[in-house]
Amino acid sequence: MRRRDFLGAGAGALALAGCDAPPGIEGGFTGIDVTRGHALRDGRWRDAAPAETRRTRVVIAGGGVAGLAAARALRLAGVDDFALLELEDEAGGNARGGRVGGLACPLGAHYLPTPGDDAHEVQDLLEELGLRRRVAGRWEYDERHLCHSPQERLFFRGEWQDGLLPLHGVDEATLAQYRRFAQRVDALRRAAHFAIPTLRAPLAPLLLELDALPFAAWLDREGLSDPHLRWYLDYCCRDDYGAGIAHVSAWAGIHYFASRHGFHAPGEDDDGERDAVLTWPEGNGWLTRRLAAPLGERLHAGQVAVRIAEVRGGVEVDAWDARAQRLVRWQAAQAVVALPVFVAARIVEGAPPFLREAAARVRHAPWLVANVHLRAPLQDRPGAAPSWDNVVYGARGLGYVDANHQALDPTPRATVLSWYRPLGPSAFDGADAAEGRRRLLDAPWTAWRDELLAELAVPHPDLPRLATRIEITRYGHAMAMPTPGLLARIGGLPHRAGRLLFAHADWSGYSIFEEAFTRGHLAGTLAAA
Repeated sequence: MRRRDFLGAGAGALALAGCDAPPGIEGGFTGIDVTRGHALRDGRWRDAAPAETRRTRVVIAGGGVAGLAAARALRLAGVDDFALLELEDEAGGNARGGRVGGLACPLGAHYLPTPGDDAHEVQDLLEELGLRRRVAGRWEYDERHLCHSPQERLFFRGEWQDGLLPLHGVDEATLAQYRRFAQRVDALRRAAHFAIPTLRAPLAPLLLELDALPFAAWLDREGLSDPHLRWYLDYCCRDDYGAGIAHVSAWAGIHYFASRHGFHAPGEDDDGERDAVLTWPEGNGWLTRRLAAPLGERLHAGQVAVRIAEVRGGVEVDAWDARAQRLVRWQAAQAVVALPVFVAARIVEGAPPFLREAAARVRHAPWLVANVHLRAPLQDRPGAAPSWDNVVYGARGLGYVDANHQALDPTPRATVLSWYRPLGPSAFDGADAAEGRRRLLDAPWTAWRDELLAELAVPHPDLPRLATRIEITRYGHAMAMPTPGLLARIGGLPHRAGRLLFAHADWSGYSIFEEAFTRGHLAGTLAAA
């Protein structure tokens, strides 16, 4: 049904995929150095002799959000003698920003929900950055950084509607299922604590029961079969987890709503705060660049950690300097391993059993972000006004965000649209994540250009004509997928082995800023003690 709706809406646009794209659209791949990651995988530098040995108090391997948070925690504790090693040429992991046609745009994560009280480390960061302050006894956020209205819309049945839950022309049976799902989420929120970060919630029996089931199976059990509801829930899971409702746990599907402001059926009373998110033209790159800026020469980019070992009196971290083409050995008292668990298990000598267990259990979704420069604003279809987040019902992609949405100047001008395409297992991509990675690696950039143009030309027939450049960032292992049983298997694992402290969103079983930042902050605090 979803597939038929999509094809019916965009049959003409889909023909683009079999034709030459309009002339003048330049582009290519950017943002990720695939060769460095694959050289690490293949062990190319493992046996190289160190050309130099350096000493510091703490080495941080990995410059994503967790590694940057660990560095900040060390600085706050008064520890300046540390080094952060990052594989790419810029820190930030999957929360970096870029520019296309001179305009800022995200290369990955593009927003941060206003954090709840369980994420007090993130709250402290936002206060430090001036995004949050106490006024007359209550916390207020800087409205310049809160997502401007209108925030989101859905292209459904030939026109735009406000919000992402399908509403236009749906019948009473669909609305009843929306209300039923809202009631179940509310009941589960009352029965158990769904926390962000997850380490603040005990592994209660109810959470483990939900963790054991695929989300789709739980929906079946609850009699929630409406295709519009299930499309929306599948969209939400692909958005946060990179995989659909048949492949993530019921805990993950419920956690998406219960850990924040619940699920609100149409017509329910709501104070509006559930939708409050912070965003910037460059997405969460705004945050990671501010975390990286104070590090100065302590941040070493283009460094591929190839070996981490605990030795007498400390640790050794060998890193291949991709710029100087030589191996550098770092000696330190402790190391924060802020790397995906499968990378950490590969390069930590004598990897402890809990690390091997996590690496065996956690699976990662491949992901693609395409930034499209438009020389002029798009013409629009009837319905809801252009929004920050714009989604096409039934599409493989997750829609696009408009980098100019936060601009205070309303003058029509060129902009960049950021299109998100998960390639993890779902109703749209039935193959496993490994097949998605192969496709991501092997397909030319023009294949993704054509898919993007075909999908977005459904609501915007003039988009192919207005596009001037498309830059594509590929993440082969973008995010951990919270598959059934994962919470039970890794939720209670330790995150320290001797002088090695492990910090990454993978230890939460899924990837969001709050999870990575909190785990990095805690590891950095321990390393400073």
